[in-house]
Amino acid sequence: MLDFSKFIKYSKPGPRYTSYPTALEFSSAYEYDTYIKKLESQDPSRPLSLYFHLPFCKNACYFCGCNVVFTSREDKMLHYIEYLKKELQILKKHLKCEREVMQMHFGGGTPTFYGANELKIIIDEIKTVFPNFSKDAEISCEIDPRHVNEEQMRVLSEAGFNRVSFGIQDFNEKVQHAVHRVQPYEITKNAMDLARKYNMLSVNVDLIYGLPYQSLETFKETLELSLSLDPDRFAVFNYAHVPWMKKTMRKIDETTLPRPDEKLEIMKYTIDYLTSHGYKMVGMDHFAKPDDELFKAIEKGELHRNFQGYTTKGGADLIGVGLTSIGEGVDSYNQNFKDMKLYEEAIDAGKLPFERGVVLNEDDLIRQYVIMELMSNFKLDIQRFEEKFGIVFKDYFADAIEALKPFADEELITMDDKHIECSQTGTLLIRNISMPFDAYMKKHAANKKTFSKTI
Repeated sequence: MLDFSKFIKYSKPGPRYTSYPTALEFSSAYEYDTYIKKLESQDPSRPLSLYFHLPFCKNACYFCGCNVVFTSREDKMLHYIEYLKKELQILKKHLKCEREVMQMHFGGGTPTFYGANELKIIIDEIKTVFPNFSKDAEISCEIDPRHVNEEQMRVLSEAGFNRVSFGIQDFNEKVQHAVHRVQPYEITKNAMDLARKYNMLSVNVDLIYGLPYQSLETFKETLELSLSLDPDRFAVFNYAHVPWMKKTMRKIDETTLPRPDEKLEIMKYTIDYLTSHGYKMVGMDHFAKPDDELFKAIEKGELHRNFQGYTTKGGADLIGVGLTSIGEGVDSYNQNFKDMKLYEEAIDAGKLPFERGVVLNEDDLIRQYVIMELMSNFKLDIQRFEEKFGIVFKDYFADAIEALKPFADEELITMDDKHIECSQTGTLLIRNISMPFDAYMKKHAANKKTFSKTI
């Protein structure tokens, strides 16, 4: 197996680039009135992508970096539905909601922490406000296999949901106990069987490498068990240990976490294992069967990346609804309040719960294109870039090209006047390869607690 110890030098803090600029650049300098004007002036011919954040979980999974609210109180969850309804009614005043919806995603938290009746109430309200869903819309939901039943799956299926993602993370019992998420194989299998019974077109699983007590040998077992479930896609995420941001991560004993070279070995083995079993690597951390639309998109160089992950649904305006949700326009990002009290107060005042965001300047848009191309397709067509922006790549990015030379010397990328392209090993370091194009990295370089480590 390839010696990964020489790549440990690349294990340093860096963004995951679900956006560029990253959320660190979001601020209150982007004012509410400006946000509303941008919302109202969106091109009505552009389709919509909708994200709904359902933040509730019963217990904490110690690895989780999501914005969640821990509760078992039904009244608290029903209360939140009423505010989602109010938010949608305010949104209608500022957005042409009859536009075509080509994508919708329920995230959390645990969306299926809501019962079947509550899920139906939420969905019915959404479809009243947004009546024009595309016939081939991608409608997806994140599901915790420990919290799903047949009635819920029936409601999702009847509402047009066609894609579900099941969180597994790891099947090893010692690892599960260490991260406070005990989930036997049979529970996961039953949930996935249920999804197929109700005709979900794509049934996917999420794994995480870099968790406590994981080793290459234990992760091999997790991969074998996961493969036996025959998912349509795998998402295999690098655990981001940021205990200064997420208090529950402080419960993890850092001495039990695998070393960076061990993590690279796990990911390299994962790539080899899944590709040898018929999956293709798509983007930074996804794998799909060859007939999957994601793989078709990457072959054409048309894969996109947003806050919902990798998607073929480019060219849409992303509307985030609910606590902490993030939206994306042609030249802006905006985020709702993370604090429930502030979220509710804004809505009670008849305003959208917008807290902060960023408007992209010309340089941001240029760098966003390059970074998202690399993150999505592992390559950049320089000629296409120059035609799009009317600038000479090697002049504009002279510093970045110089910074990439060590990656080229180590055969992690090939670079010439026409393309930058990652080797298979280079894909493991795609965050590092993208960072030289990030104009904001110097500002954050001194703060070691800004981003998770790239490895």
